[in-house]
Amino acid sequence: MIALLLALGSSLAYGCADFLGGLGARRAHVLRTVLVAAPASLAVELLLWPLLGARFEPGAVGWGAASGAASAAAFALLYRTLAIGPMNVLSPVTALVSAMLPVAVGLLQGERPGPAGLLGLPLALFAVVLVSAGPGGGGDGGAGDGGAAAGGGGGRARASRRALLLALGAGTAIAVQLVCLHQAPSGSGVAPLIVGRAVTSALTLTAVLLWRRRLGPERPAYGLAATAGALDSLAGVLFLLAARSGDLAVVAVVTALYPTGTVLLARTVLAERVHRGQLAGLGAAALAVGLLALA
Repeated sequence: MIALLLALGSSLAYGCADFLGGLGARRAHVLRTVLVAAPASLAVELLLWPLLGARFEPGAVGWGAASGAASAAAFALLYRTLAIGPMNVLSPVTALVSAMLPVAVGLLQGERPGPAGLLGLPLALFAVVLVSAGPGGGGDGGAGDGGAAAGGGGGRARASRRALLLALGAGTAIAVQLVCLHQAPSGSGVAPLIVGRAVTSALTLTAVLLWRRRLGPERPAYGLAATAGALDSLAGVLFLLAARSGDLAVVAVVTALYPTGTVLLARTVLAERVHRGQLAGLGAAALAVGLLALA
């Protein structure tokens, strides 16, 4: 039960972080947004170091560095995806992809959920699909490389092929990040996260220096980007604790329900429509979590 609650907290934090990061990437180039978000995320993990401890053994450093490289790709692809929009379609597509690989890894490593879990896992994946079933609308929404305004609004939203490819790439990067964190030694504390965020920050800074002439003059939305990074860090910590105290397959699929928060925030703040299929998905998600709790 503790692992499930931690995974739910991680899911909520990821959903809020994605929403704020997507908004920030609409105001400035995605790399400028990530350049603020990644160090903010690292700062949160350094603050948690005295509380949770950290052992920088080889396994923690290696898996942490790999998760950081995947995280850098995930940050850039996901925020760019959400900047293009519509959030209420693309975020769940990303989540579905990000759940399938960790679930497969967990099952291959010998995890065997009970009967309730065997029902809850596919139901949770199906819930993500339902949440992603919103009527689609407006292509790229006119978003340029600077991340300027894009598809939200209350009309019919349809994701472009480019946006869907970005969403698939973001989901894969998130999945690799989660699997790498899970593989890190369980006694290493937050060391894998600290190493990972340091690698993410370094890669992002390198990319900004290489492509600074193409980033445009926009200043990043510092508040949005920093808050998104802090929430993403909190989500990572909660996921790591959940994965260490429960099955990766269960923890990953519950964490992958994070589009629920993104969709509801997009509905409230951006007036993006939430249609009946998505509402059914929210109900299916609640039922799936109940089944996983019984498992």
